[in-house]
Amino acid sequence: MRPRMKDLADRVVAMFLAGGWVMWPILALSLLSVALSIERGMFWASRGGGGGGRRRSARVGRINTALRRGDFAEARRLAEAEPSVYGWFAAELLERIADGGDAGDVEAVAVEVVEAARPRVERFSLTLSTIITAAPMLGIFGTVIGIIDSFRLLGARSEINVEPAAVAGGISVALYTTAFGLIVAMGALFPYVVFRGSADRCFSRFEAIVAAAKQGASKRSAAKVATARQADGELSEPAVRGTR
Repeated sequence: MRPRMKDLADRVVAMFLAGGWVMWPILALSLLSVALSIERGMFWASRGGGGGGRRRSARVGRINTALRRGDFAEARRLAEAEPSVYGWFAAELLERIADGGDAGDVEAVAVEVVEAARPRVERFSLTLSTIITAAPMLGIFGTVIGIIDSFRLLGARSEINVEPAAVAGGISVALYTTAFGLIVAMGALFPYVVFRGSADRCFSRFEAIVAAAKQGASKRSAAKVATARQADGELSEPAVRGTR
């Protein structure tokens, strides 16, 4: 098994070197995509919660329940104890809402908090998308350069009888860059799709938190209005008695 692995590694290295200087930018994009994928994977596994584990979903559900009840103090306590981005979002939302804020205040503040969370949630998405597009284009560019060089050499040596096998071999070497570029693009595509889906689910949960906070704010506003009306009634009753 080891000799076969060594032979495969030697063949890959030989193909890489045969591809020319374009292989080096493709290699750099490959290493960059691996590093970014690892970073994003660690984020979603630890602090992002994009996979929606049962425990994390239950904790976020308790935050939403407290928000819907209008118990913002309990919701904030639960949010500060939640290490994921959802806990940060709920805590930041509650911190920016005034104590007497209504549903309209929640809606206005939510836009700010979502935009503040967007760089954290969508971090490196544009870079991965650029790698997916640039890697195969670099590969095609390297192939075009290799084919141009092959035909240029053929034109310079037109008086010599060149075997078709040699020409085909040169073109196949030129195609190495396209193959490597496609491999890098596909290697970055699958993590990008997973992280994009995790970000979409994350924003959906943000919307659920905002909806719960709006419902809780409406209940708090209604309770305050009812309390104020009751207090006005109690104050006006003695005045009516005094007139009698």
